[in-house]
Amino acid sequence: MSSTINGRTPEHSVAPLFLERWSPRAFTGEALPEAELMKILEAARWAPSAYNAQPWRFVYALRDTPAWPRLLSLLNQHNQSWAKEAGALLILFSKTTLVPPGADRAVPSACHSFDTGAAWGYLALEATRLGWHAHAMAGFDKARAIEDLAVPEGYMAEAAIALGRQADKSVLPEALQTREVPSGRTPVSGFAFAGKFKD
Repeated sequence: MSSTINGRTPEHSVAPLFLERWSPRAFTGEALPEAELMKILEAARWAPSAYNAQPWRFVYALRDTPAWPRLLSLLNQHNQSWAKEAGALLILFSKTTLVPPGADRAVPSACHSFDTGAAWGYLALEATRLGWHAHAMAGFDKARAIEDLAVPEGYMAEAAIALGRQADKSVLPEALQTREVPSGRTPVSGFAFAGKFKD
C-alpha cells in the first residue's frame, strides 16, 4: 500500500503525485515564470479527447502583466480575496463542436466538457510535479469571460484556475484558514460498482 501523504492514505497503491496534488488557496504572490507555465500547459496538451478534437482553450495572465487585472476581475469577490496572490490566472474554455473523421462539417460535441476536464487534470498534476499548485474555480463570471476575452461563438467557459507557489495558511482571511487542508476522498467502493449501479 502507498504511504500516507498530506494526511491522505490510499486504499490501493497509487503514485505519490496523486496524493500530493490538492487545491490550496494560500499563495506566496511569487510570479509564475512563463516558461514554467508553458511546461504545465504542455501536460494539458496531451490529455485524451474524443476524435482527438482537443476542445480545451486557455486564456492566461501572468502576475504583474497588463492582462492580470482583467482576469482577476472575472472572479467573484470571495475568490479574488485569495487568488490575488497567485502567480498566474487562467480561464478555461471548451469548443462545443468537433469535426468527426471523414466529415466535412462540425457537429455538436457531446463530451467537450468531459475532455476539457481531462486537460485540467493533466495540468493540475504537472503543476504539482513542478512544485506549484493549481486551484480550479467555478466562481467567476462566465458571460463576462466570453465577452471580455473576445471568445468567439461556439465556446463554453468552464473554469477559472489559479496557479502559484503555496504559502502558509496564515496569509488567508481567517474564515478560510480552517479549510486550508487537503481534502479526503470517497472510498473506491462508493463510486465503482461491479455489474450494476448502486446508490
